Amino acid sequence: MVNPRHPAAQNPSSAPADAGSDATAEPSWPLTTWQGWQHFATTDPPAPPQPGDPPRSRDERLAYHSAFVTIRTPAISQLATQVRTLMILGRHQQITARPSLIVTGPAAAGKTTALLNVGRACYLAHTRKNPAPPGSAHTAVPVAYVLVPPGATAKTLITEFARYLGIPVTTRMTQTQITDAVCHTYTAAGVQLVLIDEIHRLNPRTTNGAQTADLLKDLTERLPATFVYAGINVTDTPLFTGTRGAQLAGRATLVDCGPLPARPVLNSTKEFSSAIKSSACSSAAR
Repeated sequence: MVNPRHPAAQNPSSAPADAGSDATAEPSWPLTTWQGWQHFATTDPPAPPQPGDPPRSRDERLAYHSAFVTIRTPAISQLATQVRTLMILGRHQQITARPSLIVTGPAAAGKTTALLNVGRACYLAHTRKNPAPPGSAHTAVPVAYVLVPPGATAKTLITEFARYLGIPVTTRMTQTQITDAVCHTYTAAGVQLVLIDEIHRLNPRTTNGAQTADLLKDLTERLPATFVYAGINVTDTPLFTGTRGAQLAGRATLVDCGPLPARPVLNSTKEFSSAIKSSACSSAAR
């Protein structure tokens, strides 16, 4: 699986300082900034040692084993298919908010892994299909990744959206001003997929939570992008219930990251050998 907190995902060495700059990035950009996301999306997992390679140092071995590799689980496959479908449908839907996705499940079930894997695939597919013109300093920004901060208010959440693309925000700016700047910049940058993680931190039954839910609804209507939310057991929380929650849930498809299905264990060497022979015959037949 992917570890979003691994230093390799947060320490880009050569990403642009903003969406339209080719300056060298600082060494500690988090994944919730464009520089960190771009580095995460474009950095291949470390290759395993090859026969004849010199022995690796302890630090190199630890770095290799700490960089997780994503396994394509049924939830990731379902999410990838749903995202592709909704992004295609969303291009032709201009009047109302576009349909969205909700990724739910227990803690440590792979929700963030699925979210990041699909976002990375979307980024790479977009940049391959739409490469920057030769000599252009502008980089495509097809994906945005935002974490809901603890105790989020509408203003702190929209500030996280602004921080992702480095949009300047001052303490004197109102929520409306920041929202207008975010919507203008995200639209101009061509953001097509917005990933919002830790969505279970919102509670529409409180004043702050209700205002934040209203903000999300507003963003889905103003941004030409597909929204994907991820959180712990969100179907058991008030997030998608009540008047405000129903507006979000009514446009969303649920993707459940539950336990992986168990497979029967082969009980003997004979069964194991038989399975290997059967697999080999099937491969030869193909």
